Amino acid sequence: MSKKNLVSIFAGRESHNLAKGIAESYGMELGKSIVTEFSDGEFQPSYEENIRGRDVFIVQSTYAPSDNLFELLMMIDAARRASAKNIIALMPYFGFARQDRKDKPRVSIAAKLIANLLSASGVTRVITIDLHADQIQGFFDVPVDHLFASSIFVPYLKNLELENLIFASPDTGGTRRAANYAKVMNTGFVICYKQRAKPNEVERMSLVGNVKGKNVVLVDDIIDTAGSMTKAGELIMKEGAKSVRAMCTHPVFSGKAYDRLENAPFTEIVTTDTIPLKKESNKIKVLSTADLFAEVIKRVESKKSISSLFKFSDK
Repeated sequence: MSKKNLVSIFAGRESHNLAKGIAESYGMELGKSIVTEFSDGEFQPSYEENIRGRDVFIVQSTYAPSDNLFELLMMIDAARRASAKNIIALMPYFGFARQDRKDKPRVSIAAKLIANLLSASGVTRVITIDLHADQIQGFFDVPVDHLFASSIFVPYLKNLELENLIFASPDTGGTRRAANYAKVMNTGFVICYKQRAKPNEVERMSLVGNVKGKNVVLVDDIIDTAGSMTKAGELIMKEGAKSVRAMCTHPVFSGKAYDRLENAPFTEIVTTDTIPLKKESNKIKVLSTADLFAEVIKRVESKKSISSLFKFSDK
């Protein structure tokens, strides 16, 4: 029996389209599973094929609502009880990752709680991309393959052939990310620095660096309400940039995000399909992660290096 015959790829309901693309890129059909819903709101996932002794990859992003997380946990538990050999949670978007520490008294460290829940359910490996906080990998006692969307974004940016390219971070927390892109693309970066004059007062933003005449790419892992990102874009254009683009891995896009992005001075907003868009926009360019995840599955199965996928040449 070939290694491919020992692999099954299944989808949670909210990541079905991405999971289907991953399975097609891998060269197999998506596994058959259903979710039965009851009138009181309960639901029950079940596998509709034999998975005994197989490596089961379950694709599910855990963005709101929390039903997405609970569905993933139940699918892991069901696979364990169906005698799967290995159970891999492929989480394109790892929700609750912003709650990775106690930033004030008497709050939960939700990211650690989720790691515990996944382990208790029976997961044997986790695959995800662009975690909000790298240290979340240390919350697990099973292997975590942390991928980087730069392997998708960098080729796209190189094809644009932008002159006077420079990267920017919408806040000081994303400085390392902007610096990494700048290093790969052999260019510079600037930082948008947010300040508050006093508590509960509207925040101010200032720019550290020169963007005059530059084509600027603002990079972040998540765009949620798009408040900081759009303010940063407006500031960059005010400071004399030739153009500004927004780039993020996870399009959470909650609240007024779509309206803000539509009215912002961005030439385009480049993102991925880790979270499906709630509505289409001519400004938003979605790049697929399916081929990347399929290649990672192949390397997991063949026990080949995954980190080599994220080594870039200067060409």
